[in-house]
Amino acid sequence: MARLKLDFVQVIRSKRKTYYYFRREGYPRKELPGRLGSDEFMRAYAEALREEREEVGASGTLPGSMKALAVAWRKSNQFKELKAPSQKSYTRLIDSFIEIHGNKMVKTAEPRHIRAILESMSRTPAQANALRNVLRQMFQFAFDHGWRTDNPVRDIKKLKYKKKPFPTWSEADIEAFESRWPLGTRARLALALLLYTGQRRSDVICMGPKNIHNGSIEVVQEKTEAHLFIPMHPQLLAAIEAGPCGEQAFLVTQTGKPFASGNAFYNWFKECAIKAGVQAKLGPHGLRKAAARRMAEAGCTPHQIASITGHQSLAEVERYTKGVRQRVVAEEAMQRLVGLGE
Repeated sequence: MARLKLDFVQVIRSKRKTYYYFRREGYPRKELPGRLGSDEFMRAYAEALREEREEVGASGTLPGSMKALAVAWRKSNQFKELKAPSQKSYTRLIDSFIEIHGNKMVKTAEPRHIRAILESMSRTPAQANALRNVLRQMFQFAFDHGWRTDNPVRDIKKLKYKKKPFPTWSEADIEAFESRWPLGTRARLALALLLYTGQRRSDVICMGPKNIHNGSIEVVQEKTEAHLFIPMHPQLLAAIEAGPCGEQAFLVTQTGKPFASGNAFYNWFKECAIKAGVQAKLGPHGLRKAAARRMAEAGCTPHQIASITGHQSLAEVERYTKGVRQRVVAEEAMQRLVGLGE
C-alpha cells in the first residue's frame, strides 16, 4: 500500500491515539481532525495549506504584527544560519509566543510589555530567559529592517535564579542499573553507550555500526558540530556484541526502529532506571557527567576529558569534575600537613 506523504504534517503518537498537526514556519500548529487521508482530514489540510501559501499581510497574518515578524525572521539568513538544534528550540519558543501575542503590533511593543511577559514565566525562569534571547534577536531583525527605530528587549535583564545542575550517577547507581539490566538487554546497551562515550542522548541515539572505525566510534555532535573519534572501551564493546543492536542505530525501540527523538529515548531510559531502583532524578545526562567524573578520578586532565566529551569550554569540564578535584586536592593537602608533623 502506498504511503501518503504530505508537507507540513506532524505526527504524534500516544498509546491511545495518533494526532496529526499542520505545522508551518512562524505559525501555531493546527490539529487536523480524522484519520490520515480521510475526507475530513484532507479538507482541513487543504484549508491549512491554502493559508500557508498566502502572502504575509493577507487574511492569515496582520501586517506589522508579531506573527508577521516571526515569519519574516525565520525566512532570513540570520535564522537559517543557526544550528539545527537552535532552530528547533527557537521554533518551539516562537510558536508558543505567537499563539498568545501573534496579533500584537511590533511597533507598539515597549520594554515594560516584554518584561511583564517574561516575569509571568517566573516559575520557569530558564524558559523565560530563552524566550528573552529569541525576542531580542527578532526585535533586532525588526530594527535592522525598518520595522522599528529601537530594540525594546536590548536592556531587559535575564531573570535571576539558582540553576540546579544535573545530578551525577554514583558508582552505586551504575551497579544497581547493571544488576537489573544484564548484558544482552537494550537498557544495558544504552547505559554503556552513554557512560563509555560521554555523549548527549541526542548523539547516542544516532550511533550505529556505520560509526565504528578502527576501534573507535565516530561522532559529529548535534549541538556543537564537534567531530570526535572516541576509542572503544572494552565494556562498551562487550555491550555492543551482546546486543540487541539495530542495523542503522545501535539503540532501537521495541518495534526495531531507531528512537524518533532524544525525548522519546529519555522517557524510556528513565523508566528503565526507576525499575532498577535508581533515583528518579537521575537521567541520561547524569551518565555524561559520570563519565567525566570517572576520567577525572583516573587522573585525566581537563583537555583529555574534553577530547572525549567534546566540551568546547574547559570551564564546563572543570564544573563537571569539581567534586573530584576538591577531594584529590584536599587529600594532597592533608598528606603534606601530616608530613610536617612527622
